[in-house]
Amino acid sequence: MMNNTKAFYLIVILFLMTDLQAQENQMVQLPEPQRTGGMPLFEALDSRQSIRSYSNRELSRQDLSNLLWAAFGINREDGRRTAPSARNWQQFDIYVIMAEGWYLYDPQDHSLVRKGDDDLREYAGTQDFTATAPVNLIFVSDHSRITGNVSREKKEFNSATDVGFISQNVYLFCASEGLATVVRGLVDREKLHQVLKLSPDQHVILGQSVGYPAD
Repeated sequence: MMNNTKAFYLIVILFLMTDLQAQENQMVQLPEPQRTGGMPLFEALDSRQSIRSYSNRELSRQDLSNLLWAAFGINREDGRRTAPSARNWQQFDIYVIMAEGWYLYDPQDHSLVRKGDDDLREYAGTQDFTATAPVNLIFVSDHSRITGNVSREKKEFNSATDVGFISQNVYLFCASEGLATVVRGLVDREKLHQVLKLSPDQHVILGQSVGYPAD
């Protein structure tokens, strides 16, 4: 009888763990990105700036869709992206941290993969405004995708250059859409690595906050 009870509780625990994992990896489909329109390029360049004060107004799902596609979405049938990467390694993941939870952007399906329901914005940067910004993007380089005989120094160099293209795409999109943004190097990388449950090959490079400008 005792063995049967233990087996029952073990089954219940395994079921709950499986259900929790399924919830964490739930896919949230984003609307199709709006790939036309927007501000002319030179006007966007003229308007580009870093803004550190945000209203508490949340981005719509369409805004988020357009933002992530502009950052590092697929813009060609062969799978290449809106930002270049050395040897087309496409080693970057974008984690999206919001009040409602945190997600991983999946460019193949143009969707968000829910990773947890916790509000991790306080870990998204060391400045106070990151804890209240509607969206914090965390750019993570996965060195396991950098194939071939490549030194660690070269992996770090390529990650540093490639993330610049992504963050500038975000800047230009935000300028075009009247959104506020700032890219941030002041992040606790060790803590973010822990709370985002990253692998040893994944490295936090930069963060970028996005939202509507404070009134």
